[in-house]
Amino acid sequence: MAAFDPWDPAFLADPYPSYADLRGKGRVHFYEPTGQWLVPHHADVSALLRERRLGRTYQHRFSHEDFGRTAPPAEHEPFHTLNDHGMLDLEPPDHTRIRRLVSKAFTPRTVEQLRPYVSRLAGELVDQLVQKGGGDLLTDVAEPLPVAVIAEMLGIPEADRAPLRPWSADICGMYELNPPQDVAARAVRASVEFSEYLRELIAERRENPGDDLISGLIAAHDEGDRLTEQEMISTCVLLLNAGHEATVNATVNGWYALFRNPDQLAALRADHTLIPSAVEELMRYDTPLQLFERWVLDDIEIDGTTIPRGAEIAMLFGSANHDPAVFQAPEKLDLARKDNPHISFSAGIHYCIGAPLARIELAASMTALLEKAPALALAAEPERKPNFVIRGLEGLAVEV
Repeated sequence: MAAFDPWDPAFLADPYPSYADLRGKGRVHFYEPTGQWLVPHHADVSALLRERRLGRTYQHRFSHEDFGRTAPPAEHEPFHTLNDHGMLDLEPPDHTRIRRLVSKAFTPRTVEQLRPYVSRLAGELVDQLVQKGGGDLLTDVAEPLPVAVIAEMLGIPEADRAPLRPWSADICGMYELNPPQDVAARAVRASVEFSEYLRELIAERRENPGDDLISGLIAAHDEGDRLTEQEMISTCVLLLNAGHEATVNATVNGWYALFRNPDQLAALRADHTLIPSAVEELMRYDTPLQLFERWVLDDIEIDGTTIPRGAEIAMLFGSANHDPAVFQAPEKLDLARKDNPHISFSAGIHYCIGAPLARIELAASMTALLEKAPALALAAEPERKPNFVIRGLEGLAVEV
């Protein structure tokens, strides 16, 4: 078993035995290489996601100096400007104000109205895969589906969508633990380019509003719900990144898990009513977001250990989703699992606003693949991305 080491390929290949070891050794562990407190148990992660003494940012209450932290390097400023004005990295009242505006685009009714579009697009993508006799499930189906859906919601013209996924991938590289200089440089460059593009698009939408989310945010601002241009840009980038990154990785991680569990794949092929529970189980079984960080704004105590203000807590979603205190036989893939309180979409005020849409997208692509490519099979063993926080594959070669 590999020890907890987010840079070790053996650990990245299968981190779950290491998580079991962490859970067995206690409820909280200080990890020197990243200076974080690791929390591996489901009950603690679930409680801490709702804990108001923790925050995604501390800058609403403290300066970097007051908090005992060093300001980010000046050359990283474009990334932090973009990142720090999105609602995921804000706390109330700013978080509440922005989330209230954005949530209007993600009401159950609005999301449900997208279902026919998502299903049709999933079907078209799978048809193309079948016509080719196979391909890369990542680039042929998993990526284009959620990117197209969120771009459609935002009102990004089809001709402008090619750089969206590369920009997103480069920006998300900064969320890994201790990202190297070249990764940070790519994130900064993508932040600048994506921001410039959106600034131009927002200006165009001010002149020619449409029936899209960007036009809606502009209208809300004009009606008195104040949203700065930077908040608007950061919100759009967050929606694109969060709106597809987890769905892409859940799709390929999920199908790779199915290919490695042929009994479960056979059960799914025989009974498509399993699709809703299969989506939940695959999100749990190989969690797309393995870790979620929060700052300690006021001292807290976990199992007799005081974690001081200024510390950073790393909640291990992947470990929490395999906690035997909550999940019976957690290492077993069980597509019919009934009791499945996984936390892959987080919890508390930062619960994923797009979770209902992600579920529709995952179910739509799974349905299309089961119906149109019933003999879908793995064509080559995939290579895992060298990332820990955002867990995914470099590709997934399949044949039909």
